[in-house]
Amino acid sequence: MNKECTLHTGIHTLGPCKLDSHLPYRTWADDKSIQIFVDEELTEDAGEPFSVCLEAAGPRRKLYFDTTRAKCAIVTCGGLCPGINDVIRAIVMEAFHAYNVPSILGIPYGLEGFIPKYGHTLQELTPKGVADIHRFGGTMLGSSRGPQSAEEVVDTLERSNVNALFVIGGDGTMKAARAISNEVHARKLKISVIGIPKTIDNDINFIPQSFGFETAVFKATEAIECAHTEACGVPNGIGLVKLMGRESGFIAARAALALKEVNFVLIPEAPFSLEGEGGLLPALEERLKSRGHAVIVAAEGAGQHLLAEQSGTDASGNPVLGDISELLRTFINTYLDARGMAHSIKYIDPSYIIRSIPANANDKVYCGFLGQYAVHAAMAGRTDMVVGKIQDRYVHLPLELVTRKRRKLNIYSDLWRAVLESTGQGMLKGMLPPI
Repeated sequence: MNKECTLHTGIHTLGPCKLDSHLPYRTWADDKSIQIFVDEELTEDAGEPFSVCLEAAGPRRKLYFDTTRAKCAIVTCGGLCPGINDVIRAIVMEAFHAYNVPSILGIPYGLEGFIPKYGHTLQELTPKGVADIHRFGGTMLGSSRGPQSAEEVVDTLERSNVNALFVIGGDGTMKAARAISNEVHARKLKISVIGIPKTIDNDINFIPQSFGFETAVFKATEAIECAHTEACGVPNGIGLVKLMGRESGFIAARAALALKEVNFVLIPEAPFSLEGEGGLLPALEERLKSRGHAVIVAAEGAGQHLLAEQSGTDASGNPVLGDISELLRTFINTYLDARGMAHSIKYIDPSYIIRSIPANANDKVYCGFLGQYAVHAAMAGRTDMVVGKIQDRYVHLPLELVTRKRRKLNIYSDLWRAVLESTGQGMLKGMLPPI
């Protein structure tokens, strides 16, 4: 079957749009579709590129909701990411000033905020209250992990007379948004559910780059620069940096390309061996003999095949990971000590630093667009969808598509080839895809 036939890109609506928009625009997104090419940028197993049409994001001439009577809600879930406050602010400002929406609720501490037993109080969001939040990292609403009952969430939406729910979060959160949307549909309610994809790991399917990722990569390079400085300061110095990336090595790869001082990049998608021909340890030994220092960047999910199998899951339902940094430090020390090579390992883990800072200028612009387009979609009755940016165009994507699987770095891609060439680590077994 042609892969194009398996991609369902139609967007659900709450019903016909009968009300005129009062927005003073001369161009509208009505009936516009955007043709994109699906390639390695969007999915790791796309094979031959193929085209697909997506609904364009933007304001519509006709609206579903009487916006002057509408009520919206915003919730942020999962881990922090640069730019969340920017998205919240953009939604509030667009809803109030462009559509004259009289009420927007802020749901505190993620999906917990919907559940009465947790005792959280809903917030009323106003332009004055969110005016300065984009200057700060984190989320003004708070966040939480873990599943909650879609039935109880929708109960609260009904009790609160909410017409549109904006859900900001990652892969697990988008799955929760889909469950909420399904429950809304089952009850035959007219509530729009719009997702804004957020993930520090950049691993949401069909989203080439999530907001905050550029900021996180920039901050990660500071840690790598420090590791390089430390490594150069002693004989056979080794700088080891662990970056976020449970199943996808995008931060590690991009940061290594941004700062050319990295000699080895370890990611979950590319298994490697420690010893023997093509092993990391012999390659590191040769690097130290020739240059006297080395820098290793490891994504947190790298090398799990080398670690004892872990049991259990975290609050988000993800498998608990083994500690790749501890394994590397132990084996590097043992290996080099056995060969009489004096050395020093400097270990840096900047994980919570890179995700909790404010967004940079480019990410702030990106967040602003996402928030505005999310409001346009909701007021026009779109639902069960996310707003995304693909190939410099903003589009509507069905939740079913973005939650189908997690996006991973394609080790056959130009990105990974560039990493191998930049680091010179192509000699490592498993790092180069088979010919």
